[in-house]
Parts: sequence; C-alpha cells; structure tokens
Amino acid sequence: MFTSDTSLGHSGKTNSGRTVSLTFPENEYRGRLQRTGQKLRESGLAALLVFAQESHLYLTGFDTAGYVFFQCGIITADGKAVALLTRRPDQSQALRASLYEDVHIWYNANDADPAANLASILRNLGLEGERLGVELATYGLTGFNWENVRKTLGDQFVLEDGSAIVRDQRLIKSEAELELVRCSARLADDAVEAMIRSVRPGVLDSSVTAAGVTAMLNGGGDMPAAGPMVNTGPRAIYGRGFGSARQLEDVDQIVLELAASYRRYNVCTEHTVTIGAVPPKQEHMHAATVEALEKVLQAARPGEPIGRLDDIHRSTLDHFGYERARFSACGYSLGATFRPSWMDAPPMIYSGNPLLLQQGMVLFVHIMLGDAQSGLAAGVGETFVIRDGAPERLSRIRPALYRI
Repeated sequence: MFTSDTSLGHSGKTNSGRTVSLTFPENEYRGRLQRTGQKLRESGLAALLVFAQESHLYLTGFDTAGYVFFQCGIITADGKAVALLTRRPDQSQALRASLYEDVHIWYNANDADPAANLASILRNLGLEGERLGVELATYGLTGFNWENVRKTLGDQFVLEDGSAIVRDQRLIKSEAELELVRCSARLADDAVEAMIRSVRPGVLDSSVTAAGVTAMLNGGGDMPAAGPMVNTGPRAIYGRGFGSARQLEDVDQIVLELAASYRRYNVCTEHTVTIGAVPPKQEHMHAATVEALEKVLQAARPGEPIGRLDDIHRSTLDHFGYERARFSACGYSLGATFRPSWMDAPPMIYSGNPLLLQQGMVLFVHIMLGDAQSGLAAGVGETFVIRDGAPERLSRIRPALYRI
C-alpha cells in the first residue's frame, strides 16, 4: 500500500532500474554525479569515500540521521554512486529514496568492524591499490572511525583528503535549489513574526522559541539543523544559544537568530526585540548594525573577495566605536545541512578570505554587537543570493528594532 513517496515531487531510477523517490529531477543528480566524476579524474582519484551527510543528499538524495554512526558512500570516477555501507535502520530509505546502486549493511556486534566491511566492498569493486579521496572535514567521520579506516585501508589503498570535491560544488546553487531556498526564507519570516507576537513580560523565553518552531513546522518545514537561538536579558550578548528557560521581564532584550529549513535547505535571519524603555545606547548600537548590514549588501557582487564583506563589517562598527563589542567574522555560506549546524562552512566571511563571490552563492551575514560592560546587545542578519548585480534579499522583513 505504501510503496512510494510522492510527496518529494520526483522519481528516478538507479542504473540497475530500481525506482526511487527524489527531491529534484533525476537529471539534476546525474549532473552532480558526472561533475564529481570529472573532478575525481582530474585529481587522479579512482573514487570518493563519502562521509558527509550533505554530500549523500546532494549526490544521491539520501536523507538520514545515520551519519552519527559509521556510514560511507562510494562514488567512482565514472560518476556513479556504486555503493553505500550503512546500518539496518537506514536500509529502506537508502533503497527507496537514493540513487545508491547497492546498499550494504553492517550490524552492531562486539566484533563489528565496518572499516573492514568497507575494505571488502572496495576490493570487490576492483579498487585495490587505487588512490581514493576521503571526506575528512565532516561530522560524519569521527576521529575514531577515521583511525580505523586509515589502519584498515591504508596498506591496500592510497587515501587522501577529498573534502572539497563535493563541498565546492555545493557552494553554487542551481535554480531548482534556489526555489527550495526561497521556501525556507518564507518559513524563516513566518517564524520571526510568530516569535515577536509571543513576546511579553512574564512568559518564558522557551515559549518564544516554541512559537518560531511551530510556525516553521506548520508551514511544511523540517526541524531546523540547529537552534533557534533566543538569547534574552543578560544572555543577549552571548554568541551561542544557552540552555534553561528564562522568564521575560518588564524591561528586557531578546536577540533572535534562527534557521528555517525546507527539504534541508537553510535560510537564516536575525532580529533584536526589546521590552519596555530602550536605552539610547542600544538604539545607537542597533543603528550601527543596520548600517553595517546595508553596506555589506551593497558590496556583495560577483568577483569581489568574500573577505571584503567582513572588512566593511569591521570598519563600519569600528567607526561607530564598537571595535571591542563586534565579532571577528560576519557570516558564512548556507545550503542543505544537517545537525549539529545550520552553517555550511567553509567558507566563513572573515577579513582576508580571498574566495571570489560567484552568482548562485547563498550567504548569511549577521552583524552582532554585545557590550559586556553595559550588557546591551543588538543584532541583525539576512540571507541573500549573489546575483549579477545587487544580491537577491530573501527576507520580506527589513531590519528594525522591535519594541514591545
């Protein structure tokens, strides 16, 4: 009765003819696989060992939380997703909703050795003695698992870092991807509006978080890859979320930073909300953050070094007198990511980063001030797409100091 998932919108076939459900048309994935194969050939690599969950999704449509265990895909230099090694809980979705040709299972046991299983699969594919790229820079490959892979495969295969092979491709979004990104942006705005409506003295800041998450899920979004971050009162100057709920007071401040996720594609936003009288200094701080954001957006053009955006962030806030209160970077790339982070970094937006901006990049710039002496905070942030000319601002909400 339940033999296919039509909610994803597309279907395709593996090379052997197995029908699978996909988020994008099959030819979108085939193009990605072919580009990956070309990069492998150019690098003299026979295959890529995929450990990043983001790469599994990008290349084959495989969507899972199974990357918290040993899980490896194999992409060969002819651009084929030939095999996946995973655990039993991930088998069905790998077979029904990914382009991996063969799905191999390793089972939990005292003597389980998935690295040895991987070596056997590679030998059966005729790859013994070949140079293989390995995705090392990922949460999907722990130091413990990498050490086992290195020890088990190191005398049979030549292993080298292949972390950038897929990651660099993912920086530039296709128009099909940007359609999903815009859906995420609408959900992010819906969440912010719901959160602001929920703010009042006496409520727990966790209820503000709940309002945002509820809006995103009711709108058809996924659970976000992290957050939301709702830092209130003395916590508003923190640069990370903080556990335990806090009750909002008659005079208070809130920095909201969140990512909305649709089909795993994230869009971030950041706003500042105040309750009661707003100190003039906080108004000045917020005005500085808005000016810095607008100047960064004006400079975000194809061909510009991404580090220049942070130069502008720094110089603007320093001009306002907030050198000691600002952060040392002002954003990062966004894409389809999984827990623990909505950030799709690298690249980070920091001074001196020479990476040139290209059309199709999706970036989140946030301008944050936290004054440790006064305890006052102000933050704004937007996600945008690099275009031929002015960037495409994805939010319908423009920066403002919200007053309750």
